[in-house]
Amino acid sequence: MKIEKIFNNNVVVVKDDDEMEKIVMGRGIAFKKKVGEEFDQSKIDKVFTLSNKEAVNKFQELIVDISIEHMELAEEIISYAKMQQGKKLNEIVYVSLVDHIFTSIIRFQSGITIKNVLLWDIRRFYKQEFSIGLKALDMIEKRFNVRLPEDEAGFIALHLVNAEMDEENIQDMYQITKFMQEIINIVKYTFNIAFDEDGVYYYRFVTHLKFFAQRMLSRNTYDDETDDELFEVIKNKYKNSYDCVNNISEFILKKYKYSLSNEEKLYLTIHIERVIYKLMKE
Repeated sequence: MKIEKIFNNNVVVVKDDDEMEKIVMGRGIAFKKKVGEEFDQSKIDKVFTLSNKEAVNKFQELIVDISIEHMELAEEIISYAKMQQGKKLNEIVYVSLVDHIFTSIIRFQSGITIKNVLLWDIRRFYKQEFSIGLKALDMIEKRFNVRLPEDEAGFIALHLVNAEMDEENIQDMYQITKFMQEIINIVKYTFNIAFDEDGVYYYRFVTHLKFFAQRMLSRNTYDDETDDELFEVIKNKYKNSYDCVNNISEFILKKYKYSLSNEEKLYLTIHIERVIYKLMKE
């Protein structure tokens, strides 16, 4: 197999004999190599074959910033989930879960933990996925010597639930999509920007909005148990994004008669800051 594209010394894109594009990982696999050259196939550790073009593009985008160790761990967790559930997962889980695991570990190592306000419901309604999430925490601890809180097991479970969904059959998907577009428009016009809709940061933001919309439209409310100190830090650090969230909050209250909790404002602020910062950086 010849190298089609080089991301770094450990990750390349190749085409097999059937012209199928594959992402190949292995330590030093592209060291001193150029596009078009053969490589030592004995160095291959992992091979990803994704047929979904959207998943391929986003997966390739992630590879630039994420270490091979994090990629391998996420792939192990996904393989374990498939084995336990016996269900087909949307290939986009290779993007969403890889991104989340990497981000959660880095965030935790920086001393920041995020409360999962859906945790109780996840335990109740998605028992198998939550069990896999707990196993994932064990796998993360074994590899990185970091014990993430159970909130993260809940987040992992949600990514698995999302990967199981056939979106055309989700109840009220039209309303959810409409709501998501309204919120995206508020952010777009507040900052006078055009989103990179193929980007991983935009995908992460939209995924958060989807879960939030499902909960808001079904009127599943939660007691506000926000860490006040963390909330104040985020408000002050990301002032422009928080101001945007206040605009969103006023819109939702007026149109949907739903009052955002501080937890919801916290998460929205963080996600908006990330997607805006990525665009401004570029």
